Amino acid sequence: MSGHYTPKTAFSRFVHEFEETFIAIILGLMTIITFINVILRYGFNTGLIWGLEATAFLFAWLVLFGMSYAVKVTAHLGVDAVLNAVPKGVRRLMGLVAAAICVAYAFLLFKGAWDYWAPFAGFDATTGRWFPTGFANSRDQAWYEVGDIYMVEWLRWIEPVFNQGETYEKLPRFIPYVMLPIGAALLLFRVLQASWRLISGQQESLIVSHEAEDAVEEVRHHNAED
Repeated sequence: MSGHYTPKTAFSRFVHEFEETFIAIILGLMTIITFINVILRYGFNTGLIWGLEATAFLFAWLVLFGMSYAVKVTAHLGVDAVLNAVPKGVRRLMGLVAAAICVAYAFLLFKGAWDYWAPFAGFDATTGRWFPTGFANSRDQAWYEVGDIYMVEWLRWIEPVFNQGETYEKLPRFIPYVMLPIGAALLLFRVLQASWRLISGQQESLIVSHEAEDAVEEVRHHNAED
């Protein structure tokens, strides 16, 4: 799963292992919930009423968290046929342009994610179409709940904070939706990191993962050993 990424410091190793553990936990929870639901459905003609919704949220978390992780380990698919056909100077210029576009995209995604999530948590969305110019007085939607997942008791402390003391029957939407701004912020951070590596000359382009070529080379290496 770690691709070409190699942590260089103790803190980097901790963050890297935390990210991989978090992804593994999400995958494990999705598998367990789905498995239990299948057994209950076909074996006992019942099921976890909240299972489908929980799995959908976990999958969304996996995608949103995984997109920034894939940038870090250079696992996103890319086409470098044009880059390989131009001189090194042009390749670097094209890489910088691509990096600028990616940063702009990640920033807009983060702004949109915050603006969508903020009202569900009782916060204000930003003003401005492209760049935040302030905060709007958004309609408080913190009382919105999910469809099937029941409120857990150890989260009751959020009711006076976000819901004016009113009781939640189901899990408030801002909790599963919080991965939207978190995932977008992580993506922006990882794209900025990759752009800095490009600017500082640590890599020639944002595309440095060649899984097919690596697989062929690995097979060739094993065949040579045999």
